[in-house]
Amino acid sequence: MTRAVNTPSAAAGVERAAPVPAVGGPLECAEIPTGVDADAAASFGPGSGGGVVSEPGVAAGWSRVGDCGVTDSAVVAIRNGGRVMPVGGVDAGQFATGGHGGVAPSECVLVGTAGIAGSAPGVAVAGDASEADQRRLAWAYLSRVVEGPCAALSLLIDSVGVLEAAHAVRARALPESLRGPTEKRRGIDTAARDLEFIERIGGRLITPDDPEWPAWRMLGLSQLEPGRDRDGAVPLALWVRGPRSLLESSQRALAVVGARCSSGYGDRVTGEIAGDLAVQGWTIVSGAAFGIDGMAHRAALAVDGPTIAVLACGVDRPYPAQHARLLSEIAECGLVVSEYPPGTVAHKHQFLARNRLIAALADGVLVVEAGLRSGSRNTAKWARRLGRPALAVPGPITSASSVGCHRMIREGEAVLVTRAEDVIDEAGPLRLSLPADLKPDPGDRLSGDEAAVFAALPKIGARLPRDLADQSGVALSTVRGVLPALELAGLVGVDEYGWYRVDQPPGP
Repeated sequence: MTRAVNTPSAAAGVERAAPVPAVGGPLECAEIPTGVDADAAASFGPGSGGGVVSEPGVAAGWSRVGDCGVTDSAVVAIRNGGRVMPVGGVDAGQFATGGHGGVAPSECVLVGTAGIAGSAPGVAVAGDASEADQRRLAWAYLSRVVEGPCAALSLLIDSVGVLEAAHAVRARALPESLRGPTEKRRGIDTAARDLEFIERIGGRLITPDDPEWPAWRMLGLSQLEPGRDRDGAVPLALWVRGPRSLLESSQRALAVVGARCSSGYGDRVTGEIAGDLAVQGWTIVSGAAFGIDGMAHRAALAVDGPTIAVLACGVDRPYPAQHARLLSEIAECGLVVSEYPPGTVAHKHQFLARNRLIAALADGVLVVEAGLRSGSRNTAKWARRLGRPALAVPGPITSASSVGCHRMIREGEAVLVTRAEDVIDEAGPLRLSLPADLKPDPGDRLSGDEAAVFAALPKIGARLPRDLADQSGVALSTVRGVLPALELAGLVGVDEYGWYRVDQPPGP
């Protein structure tokens, strides 16, 4: 801990810092005479781990504080006559209203600390923490300020950087479009505490600075038309619990959403499709809600597959509460993700914003059972806006739970799928081979009806004879005669789903 003492500096004409004993009593604050330049200011407080802000153009307004009444192991200073910033264990909210001048800490500048790293997000403190730490603190601070998507703040960060953006928010030096979204919480700076808490519960904050940030997944959100949808923005940062890498887990993923009051039919179909995909290495992304969401997560967990739960609240708050055990299991072997900082309570509008992240983190969105006004259709809408396939499973025509799926299929908003192979066919990666790896198509040796029927078989999945007759234009009776011949030739096989191509046909 350091404080200013009356020892003139020969070089700069300023007071030098000297160590003081005792921790826990009222502290004196560093004195920097008016007019001292940034380089001279940087010479203050080099004591035990301390440091001084060296921001150009700031030091000229600093002056003596005297006894601040702050009981913590820290040295603080004021700027522009009266703005004091607490550090360390001092509660920012109590400080702002507890007899210390009623000045919001966000309007203050930290001069030095006694080895307390990361005590001032967005302010570079020499000797206290690295720039990377300060950037992380700034991301955490801004995440708390806006709590959700904010396109205007994202644009500001892209323009001036996260440290300058955090400073501008604190100083209220903002364009009109940002004053409203930041005004309510700009004085709340719990960044250090939030980061310590998320680490304590086994989580982390992932920012665009991190290698784990899924940049290519977020590219679609960054290209949406500004102003069309207030929720259509890249998240500032993501709070995450779980051992897996978010970047790697989202490389091949499917979002599965649907009715909260799902039927036995919906649960069975969800379990089959999600389980089959998870076995093949696909990550199942959903929102941990009742019904289809929960079934999708459980199906992935049952086969030790990867799964991601995207929440509309803090990752420390299980929502719904009845899924606390499920979310705990996901956090142990998958990922629980949110753009909202720890402690944030879920509100209705946050679920609609959350849906865009579910769609953004996946290669496509599958809807299993959805009412006419289901929120699952909102997730499918985000998929279409991001250029990703929206898929839907049909249900009984008498089921109210499938009305939304049937509407999406009928109006061309979603592609009808019934099993995992259909999903891979629509949302899977393109299978492009290099010229040297090209293998002859076994259908090239066929002719007539045999060639037409074989060509109608998909590369992935199976078809019934009637479907092949419709697609090939060959009479159904002829198709039924051709298929056994193709099977004898080792080109096709048959199972409970229909006829399919054999992966490795015999040689010529």
